[in-house]
Amino acid sequence: MSQPATHSSFEFLRRQTVKSLNLVVEEYRHRATGAQHIHLASDSPENVFMVALRTVPEDSTGVAHILEHTALCGSEKYPVRDPFFMMIRRSLNTFMNAMTSSDWTAYPFASLNRKDYFNLLDVYLDAVFFSRLDPLDFAQEGHRVEFAEPDNPDSPLVYKGVVFNEMKGAMSSPVSTLWHTLGKYLYPTTTYRHNSGGDPECIPDLSYQQLRHFYETHYHPSNAIFMTFGDIPAATVQERIESQALARFQHLDVEIAVPDEKRYLAPLRIEEAYAFDEEASTDDKTHIVMGWLLGSSTNLLESMEAHLLSSVLLDNSASPLLQALETTDLGSAPSPLCGLDDSQKELCFVCGIEGSETDRAEAFEQLVTEVLEQVARDGIPEEQVAASLHQLELQQREITGDSYPFGLQLLMTALTSATHRGDPIALLDLDPVLETLRQRIADPQYIKTLARRLLLDNQHRVTLVLRPDPELSARRVQAEMDRLAAIKADLDDNGKQAIVEQAEALKKRQASKDDDSILPKVGLDDIPSEMAYITPVEKLPTPLPLTSYGVSTNGLVYQQVILRLPPLSEDEVDLLPLYAGVLTELGVGNRDYLATQLWQSRVSGSLTASVSARGTPLDTETLAGHLVLSGKGLARNQEELTRLMAETLDQVRFDESDRIRDLVAQRRARREASITGHGHSLAMLAAASGLSAASRLAHLWGGMTAISALKTLDKSLNDTAQLETLSNRLHALHDKLRDLPRQYLVVGEPERLDNYKSTLIAAFPAGVWTGEQEPFTVPSSSVSSQTAWKTSTQVNFCATAYPTVPSAHPDAAALTVLGGFLRNGYLHTAIREQGGAYGGGASQDNYAGTFRFFSYRDPRLGETLADFDASLDWLQRDDHGWQPVEEAILGVIGALDKPASPAGEAKQAFHSELYGSTREQREAFRNRVLTVTLADLQRVAAEYLTPQRRHSAVITSSTRAGELADQGYQVLSL
Repeated sequence: MSQPATHSSFEFLRRQTVKSLNLVVEEYRHRATGAQHIHLASDSPENVFMVALRTVPEDSTGVAHILEHTALCGSEKYPVRDPFFMMIRRSLNTFMNAMTSSDWTAYPFASLNRKDYFNLLDVYLDAVFFSRLDPLDFAQEGHRVEFAEPDNPDSPLVYKGVVFNEMKGAMSSPVSTLWHTLGKYLYPTTTYRHNSGGDPECIPDLSYQQLRHFYETHYHPSNAIFMTFGDIPAATVQERIESQALARFQHLDVEIAVPDEKRYLAPLRIEEAYAFDEEASTDDKTHIVMGWLLGSSTNLLESMEAHLLSSVLLDNSASPLLQALETTDLGSAPSPLCGLDDSQKELCFVCGIEGSETDRAEAFEQLVTEVLEQVARDGIPEEQVAASLHQLELQQREITGDSYPFGLQLLMTALTSATHRGDPIALLDLDPVLETLRQRIADPQYIKTLARRLLLDNQHRVTLVLRPDPELSARRVQAEMDRLAAIKADLDDNGKQAIVEQAEALKKRQASKDDDSILPKVGLDDIPSEMAYITPVEKLPTPLPLTSYGVSTNGLVYQQVILRLPPLSEDEVDLLPLYAGVLTELGVGNRDYLATQLWQSRVSGSLTASVSARGTPLDTETLAGHLVLSGKGLARNQEELTRLMAETLDQVRFDESDRIRDLVAQRRARREASITGHGHSLAMLAAASGLSAASRLAHLWGGMTAISALKTLDKSLNDTAQLETLSNRLHALHDKLRDLPRQYLVVGEPERLDNYKSTLIAAFPAGVWTGEQEPFTVPSSSVSSQTAWKTSTQVNFCATAYPTVPSAHPDAAALTVLGGFLRNGYLHTAIREQGGAYGGGASQDNYAGTFRFFSYRDPRLGETLADFDASLDWLQRDDHGWQPVEEAILGVIGALDKPASPAGEAKQAFHSELYGSTREQREAFRNRVLTVTLADLQRVAAEYLTPQRRHSAVITSSTRAGELADQGYQVLSL
C-alpha cells in the first residue's frame, strides 16, 4: 500500500485498512509539536473533525468543564462574545459541540459542505489554541457571586454561572451521584476520584488564575490529538491545521497522563447518602452497587476479554448475573450502572440493584459472589458464550449514525486509547481479536478462568451503599447560604462595589452586539438544490405487503413488521406502551423468557417493539397508530431472525406473571431516573398536552403522566390478583392486535434482497394492506393551562406551548424557522447568558401542530416564563434585518438535510410515507422554508402565539412548586 500524500509539517507513521468498516486508518505526527493526527479515510461526504486535549483535573472545581465553555467565548482571530453559538447559526453543520470527559476535552464538528467544514475548522482551531479567556466569560460560564438585586449591596449574595447550574441539575440525579461516589472510592488516588464536570460545592473554589494556568498547560498542541474522518484527504486538513495554528508552536516538554491506580489489598464497603427531595417515604430507595477495577483500557485483548465476560454475565435476562439482579427480592431493579466502563484508563465492572435498603448490603454481596462462584465452577454453556461474542461482532460491524454522525462515533471509539497513548487503530479493527476470542471460548475453562481472575480473586472491589437522605438538600442549601453570608460579611465597601460593577459589566457585555461579519459563513446559495432521498427497490403488494430498500449495511439486515392499530378503548390505549415494552421480553411458544432471551442474543442484534401514532401532514386530530416489531441481525442469520419475529408475534406468552412484575419495576426505575436528564422534553410534553390529539397521546405515553401511572401500577402489583389482572389485560390486547393488517419492511444490501424476500414470504401469512380504516382514537381529557410537576431536583425545567398547524400547512415552514430565530436572537442571551440556565430555546413540532418554548437546568421559574413572552415582543418591536432570518433558515435546512445511517435513512423514509408524508410533501416543505421572510415570522407569531392560546408547564422541586400554586398552577406529584 503506497504512502498517502502528507503535508511537510507532518510525519506519516502508518496506515491500515479496516475491511469491516470500509475505511483506511492513517496515523501522523506533527514534526514540531508532536501532536498526533488520526485520519479515517472514507468515501463518506460527511466529513468530521475533532481536536481533543488530555485534561486531567486535580480537584472537583470543574476546571476542565468550565474551560471548555469559556474557550468558546471568543478568540484572537474572532474576538466576538460568542463565536461558537454564532457559528451554529451561520453553518450547515450536521454536528457541532464540545464535551468534557473525565480525562479529555473534545471539540468535534461535522458537515456535508466543504466550504462550511473549513469555516468551522478555522473557528475551532482559533478557539482552542488562541482563546481570549475573558474574565467576564469565566464569570458567566463558570461561577460568580452577585447580589440578589444586582445593584443593591444590602441584598443577599447568590451564586450564578452556567456550569454551576448545569452541574446542580446533573447532580440532582441519584444515578449521577452514585457514579461519582463510586468513582471516588474505586479510583482513590487518580483524577477519576474527582468530578470532572464540577461539584457545585467545589466550583466556587476555582479562580480565574487557575483556569488560565490549566489552559496554558493542557491546551497546547503537544498535548493534542487531531482526528478526522471522511473524503477530504489528510494532507488537505493538515495544511489548514499547520497554517492556522500549529506553525506558531514548538514542542512543550510536559507530558500530561493519568497514572495507574494503586490497588487495594482487601475489598472496601462504603455507605454514603444522596439528596432525596420527594415527599414519599424513603423505604426501598437505597442503591447498592459493587465495582471492580480491572486492567488497562489500552490493552485490546484484555479489554475485549472484559467485554466478553460482562456480556456473558449481563447481556440479557438469561445471563446469570442479570437474571439474579432482576429476580432478587433484595431490590426492585438492576442498577443503571451495571456493565463494563471502558472510557477511562483502567476498566471497571459494576453490578448493583436499586430500590433496596441499607441492611441488605451483605446479602447482596453474597448473592453476587454465589453467582460468580457458580460461573467459575460450572462455566457457561458454549451456546450462550457464542451468543455474547455474536453481540460483540454485531457492534463492530453495524454502521450507526442516527444520533451522532457515524464518523464521529468511530473517532470517539478510538479516542480513549489515543488519550492514554495506546493504539487507536487496533480499537477500530476488532476482527483479529474477535477471532482470538472465538478460538478461546472453545475451551470450557476459559470463561471460568476469566470470572475468577477478573472478579472473584480481584481484591480491588468496592461495595457502595447509597441511602436516601431527606434532609441533605436543606443542609446543602443552608451551607451555601452560610458560605455566601460569610463572604458578604468580609466585604468592605470596595469589595461590594466590585461585585456590583462586575454584574453591570457582564450585563452590558451580554447586551452588546458584536460585529459578526468577521466570522465566516455559508449562505442560502450554498444549500443543495435538492434533498437526499432513499427510494425503495421494490414495493410488493402481494402475497406479502413488503417494502425493500437496498443500501450499504455492512453485512447486516434490518426488518420490521408493522401492524395498523384499530380504534381502542381508553384502557387499551393506556396499556399500549407497556404491552410493546414487554412483548419481546417474555417467553415464546414452549420457551420460557430465559430461553427466548438466549435465542434473541444468538440470532439478532436487537428485537424491540414500539407503538407510534401521528396525524396526517394536514390534520393532527385524526391519528393513525401502528405497532412496530423491529429486528436486526447479521445477514447469515436472516432466516432465523425472521422465524424469531414471526413466533414472537404469534406465540408470545403472557403467563409469566413474575417476569411481568419485574419488567414493570425495571421500566419504572428507568423512567424515574430519566427525569432530570430529559426534564425539558417532559415539560414541553406537559405544556402541549391539551393542544392536540397527538400532543395528548405523547404526554400519555411518554410524559410525566406516563411516569406517574407507571409508578402507581408498580405499587399495585404486590397484590397477586392485580398482577394476574394485568397479565390478562396484556393477553387480551395481544389477541386483539396480532391478526391486524400488516405490512413488512426489509433493509439490506441490494444483492441479498431477493433471498430476504423469499424468507419473509415463507415465514409470514399472506395478507393485503387494506386502504382506509377507522382512525385510531385518543382518550379525551381535561388539562389545566398551567401545571407544575414536583420531583427531586435542584434546578427547574420550564415550557410554554401554543397550538399551531401541521407540516403541510403553508404556515408550518415559517413557524419552524421562527423557533431558531427566537433562540438565536433573544432566548440564548436571556435564558442562558443572563438567566444562567444550561440551555433554552423554541421549536415547532409539526407532527403535533404545536410551538414550544423550553429551558433546561434553569435556576429560575417565573422570570424564564416571562422571557418566553418577551421574545415575542422583541420579534415584533425590533428592526432585525435579513441576516438573522437567513441564519435561522440555514439551521432548519441543516436539520432537514442531516444524514443518518443508510439503514436509518431508509427506515425514516418508509415511516414518513407510512403517515402520509411523501417525498413531494417533504420537498415542498423544504422549499417553503427557503422562501420564509421576516414578515412571515412576525405574521405567524401574531396569529398563533397569543396569550389566550398559551399553556405552560414546569418541572421543579416541592418548595418551588408551592410558589406556583399561589399563582394558579395545578401542582401534580409523581
